[in-house]
Amino acid sequence: MSRALRRLRRAPAVLALALAAVLTVPITATGSAKAASYDVLVFSKTAGFRHDSIPAGIEALRGLGQEQGFTVTATEDATVFSPDKLSGYEAVVFLSTTGDVLDSAQQDALQSYVDSGGGYVGVHAAADTEYDWPYYGQLVGAWFKSHPAIQQATVVNEDRTHPATSHLGATWSRTDEWYNYRTNPRSDVHVLQSLDESSYSGGEMAGDHPITWCHAQGQGRSFYTGLGHTAESYADPDFRTLLLGAVRYAAGQAPGGCAPDAGGGTAEGSQNVHLFYYPWYGNPAVNGSWRHWPQGGHTPPDGVGADYYPALGPYDSGDMEGAVAQHMKWVKESGAGVIVYSWWGRDGYEDRLAKGVLDAAAREGIKVAWHLEPYAGRTAASTVSDIQYINDTYGGHPAFYRSAEHGDRPAFYVFESLRITDWAALDEVTDSSIVLAQTTDTTKIARFSGMYTYDGIAGATAPGWKQAGDYARAHDLIWAPSVAPGYIDDRAVPGNTTPTLDRADGAAYDKQWDNALDPAIGGSPAWVSVTSFNEWHEGSSIEPADSSPPAGHGYLTFEGAYGKTGEAAESAYLERTAYWVDRFARR
Repeated sequence: MSRALRRLRRAPAVLALALAAVLTVPITATGSAKAASYDVLVFSKTAGFRHDSIPAGIEALRGLGQEQGFTVTATEDATVFSPDKLSGYEAVVFLSTTGDVLDSAQQDALQSYVDSGGGYVGVHAAADTEYDWPYYGQLVGAWFKSHPAIQQATVVNEDRTHPATSHLGATWSRTDEWYNYRTNPRSDVHVLQSLDESSYSGGEMAGDHPITWCHAQGQGRSFYTGLGHTAESYADPDFRTLLLGAVRYAAGQAPGGCAPDAGGGTAEGSQNVHLFYYPWYGNPAVNGSWRHWPQGGHTPPDGVGADYYPALGPYDSGDMEGAVAQHMKWVKESGAGVIVYSWWGRDGYEDRLAKGVLDAAAREGIKVAWHLEPYAGRTAASTVSDIQYINDTYGGHPAFYRSAEHGDRPAFYVFESLRITDWAALDEVTDSSIVLAQTTDTTKIARFSGMYTYDGIAGATAPGWKQAGDYARAHDLIWAPSVAPGYIDDRAVPGNTTPTLDRADGAAYDKQWDNALDPAIGGSPAWVSVTSFNEWHEGSSIEPADSSPPAGHGYLTFEGAYGKTGEAAESAYLERTAYWVDRFARR
């Protein structure tokens, strides 16, 4: 199929009417319905320095509980730490506790509570607590060492997908008392925020200064933030939202993706979530001319054939140190561990760029699978030859994807596989490679290893997904339905207005993910494929879109997605993908 044409099957017009019903579900600022009621214990006993911000902290947590549907019990009576009493709470908050505040029986009760599935939140001086109890050191993550004077500093938001930090931009300038810790917890926790030590005086952690983190503790959850010394912090809407996300995560009301960083960076992405990736763009600075951006008769750089404008502008897919390196960082931020590389034939533009993309992916721990596109003259035999060529040429690269759960075989998605009726030639490669057909018609996959859908609109109603998934599971095949945040291509295909799929501020993406993960609808997929990371011409990308695109061209933006505005909205779909990746992993 010509790349200037639509890649999706055109759905019946009646689909637009069906979508109206599924996309009107109310969504809160966090992208989900208000949580059911649960109970939180706030403990603020001190046996050392006492923070005068404790009353403000208690009041803030009570206010959040009233707003968000959870009850707050505040106490300094340590006798509440008994198995019977703690069993009534989903989370316990240590609010600027200091010193030795629990006796040995109470310590045992807290340890049993968390390790059996309870939640812990430590705020600020919670790290200045229980120095003689080794378990508490593991629970809080690191103990307090010292602090300089209260001053302004820059907080780097390393993970903007966790419910405590998803509302924030890349950095956050604020005034607080900045703790130094006795040890760097990074190898044992997942760091959400760190301090830029060059932005203030008195940092003593050699430039790697975690300040907010989370991790699993036994069967439970632990969250700690060093923020919250000043009373003013608790009136700050951003800090209150951080506290709310911490409580929701610890109480098991929201996923967090808190696997340890193991030495730096974010945890490894999911090998079962695959993002379709397009390396077909070019600009004069790198390629010598514009490539793909002028689709639909537009004139770059301000005018491109897409309804959204990339945050990177009309980049070049050969800009390995710039655009491609940033792409891999964003893929990592999304929580997905695999890109599905659009490949249009041997020695073609995309083939010549493949090595550079693999190198960039390897630097971020991303793996690369392959999307075999319908180039002119493609046959079953040529597809087999292509698979052998790709395996021989790139199979030794560290970023080359192999599914550990399926015999360490590489994965090849065959777009528009139904164009070819006889796929008997695939028998040559399917013992050593996974080859997926683009269909839900199980009568068309006799030679394939499984199925995917690609279609970015159909996921809203998931036609045939349950039957396809059930068939795949019964026949030891792979089912990898595709989900998309939306679809609109009228700038790439002038005059085309239907069918489209409005993003509905994120509701469309959530609906498709919900369908995929609901066993009664989605057929219990082995993988979920996402259409797409950066197919800009179809308006289906999760790659950040410019919040202030060139004026006069009618571009859309991600404004309002999941309650985010301005620059914070640019990465809303990356962050939401991480949320769903975590949900998928927890099935």
